[in-house]
Amino acid sequence: MFVQRGSSRSRIALAGALSAGLVLSLSACADDKEPSAGTAPASSLAAIDCAPYTAFGDLKGKQVSIYTGIVTPEDTPQKESYKPFEQCTGITIKYEGDKSFETQVLIRAEAGNPPDLAYVPQPGLLQRLVATGKAVEAPAEVAANVDKDFGVDWKAYGTVDGKFYAAPLGANVKSLVWYSPKEFKDNGYQVPQTLAELKTLSDKIAATGKKPWCAGIASGEATGWPLTDWMEDFFLRLNGPEAYDKWIKHEIPFNGPEATKALDGVGEYLKNDKYVNGGLGDVKSIAGTEQKDGGLPILDGDCSLHRQASFYAANFDKSTKVAEDGDVYAFYLPGESADNKPVLGGGEFVLAFADRPEVKAFQTYLSSSTWANNKAKVSSGWVSANKQLKLENLVNPIDQLSAKILQDPKATFRFDASDLMPAAVGSNAFWKQGTSWITGQDTKTTLDNIENAWPK
Repeated sequence: MFVQRGSSRSRIALAGALSAGLVLSLSACADDKEPSAGTAPASSLAAIDCAPYTAFGDLKGKQVSIYTGIVTPEDTPQKESYKPFEQCTGITIKYEGDKSFETQVLIRAEAGNPPDLAYVPQPGLLQRLVATGKAVEAPAEVAANVDKDFGVDWKAYGTVDGKFYAAPLGANVKSLVWYSPKEFKDNGYQVPQTLAELKTLSDKIAATGKKPWCAGIASGEATGWPLTDWMEDFFLRLNGPEAYDKWIKHEIPFNGPEATKALDGVGEYLKNDKYVNGGLGDVKSIAGTEQKDGGLPILDGDCSLHRQASFYAANFDKSTKVAEDGDVYAFYLPGESADNKPVLGGGEFVLAFADRPEVKAFQTYLSSSTWANNKAKVSSGWVSANKQLKLENLVNPIDQLSAKILQDPKATFRFDASDLMPAAVGSNAFWKQGTSWITGQDTKTTLDNIENAWPK
């Protein structure tokens, strides 16, 4: 989405805290030397292999502050993943989680009181923070890690006005379809490899008298957001990533032929009385069904398929086995061909507001495969787009599936469009008009209304 080029500041080597003659590149010192502390970082320095951290030198007495919207209980594995770095370098990481992060971080930056590092959940917010003039470009070592282990799609989202600021942290995959492995096995259903095969499978299930799909888009004030994900997934598949980027930036209209094709493509599923809403009602029931409940009829055998993100796993009861041989699992929502693998998702980015050596050091650690693998060992329901993340370090089958999708060389990643559009569109008109579309409004009126909401 964004133009990329090198930055003069990012070429400044770390100094002071680094050992003389060492260049900070975790990829050069950590490939086969991840801490081996089992499912959690060791509680003593003696149990940690400090070889990957020697390039950072002695950081005793130094402190780095982190500000984020990741709060209890999700903050626990975050903090655990810092322990090897803290114990091996002597640094102290001060962690602050805040549910009001997205509002407060901008206020703090504008007031001249930002943290050293912030975990920013949307590229749009990242751009606004950079516009305050308080953010610092990422050092060369971070850029090198991102070039090597993430690629151009992810680097573009951390780039503003041609300057690279922020490496990816965590990621999620939205292009998933949940299903019952047992139902598929019992009926001889195959996981579809193309959109045409997905349609054929849906028709095959519907022919048995069962409504194959179930869905819910109710979410309080955010009602409608799951529908935006459906449309974004289909926009990517039917129009391609270049058109998707133009659509987000309003270089093509929201109500153009590309968007019409995408929403009508969704309509073949969600506005099809033969397809929905298995176990929940008719087409209109989608608008009143809580998004967290939308896929639960799979467990009762009342529906077969539910399109929702990797984080949907948290909505199943703890007694539910979520695995390829379990009660429920997911497959990649295919593209038009097996070689076309667009991936819709989201994630966080690490943005610095200080350029002290210890801040650069920790920022580089967070962009490395060493951190990604440390984090994986203490997490469930978390994944990174880092290509060097080892699947065996992920204990959750859905996390493993997500990592495989993100690491696929055929994958083309794009960030959630509604998170990148102006709020008047992405988190207002798009949600509301999508809900009206589900309850009977036609495609043209829906898209025209959203287009008219775009700020002039």
